[in-house]
Amino acid sequence: MSDQKNQYVTIPRLFAKKEAGEKIVALTAYDYPMARIVDEAGVDLILVGDSLGMVVLGYENTIPVTMDEMIHHTKAVSRGAKRALVVGDMPYFSFHLSEKETIFNASRFLKEAGAKAVKIEGASPRRLKLIESMIEAEIPVMGHVGLTPQSINHLGRFRVSGKTPDEAKRIVQGALDLQDAGVFSVILECIPKELAEEITTRLIVPTIGIGAGPHCDGQIIVFHDLVGFMDGYLPKFVKKYAYLHETILGAVSSYSDDVRHKQFPEDAHSYHLKSGFDIRDLLDKKREK
Repeated sequence: MSDQKNQYVTIPRLFAKKEAGEKIVALTAYDYPMARIVDEAGVDLILVGDSLGMVVLGYENTIPVTMDEMIHHTKAVSRGAKRALVVGDMPYFSFHLSEKETIFNASRFLKEAGAKAVKIEGASPRRLKLIESMIEAEIPVMGHVGLTPQSINHLGRFRVSGKTPDEAKRIVQGALDLQDAGVFSVILECIPKELAEEITTRLIVPTIGIGAGPHCDGQIIVFHDLVGFMDGYLPKFVKKYAYLHETILGAVSSYSDDVRHKQFPEDAHSYHLKSGFDIRDLLDKKREK
């Protein structure tokens, strides 16, 4: 492994990357083995996204994901990640409560789950106040503007944000407000690349893009999309680097065929008694006693 892959990633290191013009590599992970692989590959930041509701738990969207589910998966990821910065995604209705309850929920990611920071969607005035309170409580926060999946019931469908002048102005202002509130980075999701470039230029904190073009300080994508774990529709911004769905489907089908045709397990996959030992003799002696 290179020196870069061995270096422990901290928030100041992410700022240093932006200043040096080095791209930040981020990826989602949802369990221990996945986190180990992603970490070993040298990814800078691992987001335990509430997207786990859709790609791991089978929910229609991210709304049903609970705090306990997020803590459970973040614990597993934290055990697998030895150097990448682990960020826990605050699920729907974990920060729509009182300031005290929000800080308590956010603190669970650090105290119980081993994450180093949390992510929160949106940049409304109330959201900004909560972020300031979390940072005051020593909880690093990542912001998120553009498409906010937890707003699906309001939006009606997932779509690109920021195409109109009003939307673009709102997203730029939201990113600036998040920076003023103290976030250490901002995710830009599903916005025009020109808008993402402008925001990235204006912000001191790093921007992490997903469907926001090449000009962000870093990129993030859902692990299952990157490795082709699922079949079916994928957003335009996804690039598959592997096709695990076909590989796993083929492996399971071959296993099923071998079992049904009595070709697995073979002798090479079986254990044997020590030589000179006959199980029938042993059983007969036990009956005599």
